[in-house]
Amino acid sequence: MARRGGFPGGMPGNMNNLMKQAQRMQRQMEESQKELEAKEVTATAGGGAVEVTVSGKKVVTKVKIDPEAVDTDDMEMLEEMIMVATNDALGQIDEMSQANMSKLTGGLGGGLPF
Repeated sequence: MARRGGFPGGMPGNMNNLMKQAQRMQRQMEESQKELEAKEVTATAGGGAVEVTVSGKKVVTKVKIDPEAVDTDDMEMLEEMIMVATNDALGQIDEMSQANMSKLTGGLGGGLPF
């Protein structure tokens, strides 16, 4: 008769190892996230006329605009440069985040190794 509630052949030990691995991976992910949040990236648009800095928390921390880029007759161009630089900086943060996750998961696309 089979035992209830257990795994035959010593599986509980393997389950403990898997749980330890999962906990270690969770700690590594938390540390990696903290490191990412402490970083900043800067992106430019319009040949450097607009510069936007974004934190790892995806918060815009700085916007620098070259006074020569301000043309009151063409505000749309300035707005577009701000948008392009901001989106580029946010994209860099996303790439950094994905690269960190890939390192932790061994390239499994964010999935856990079990």
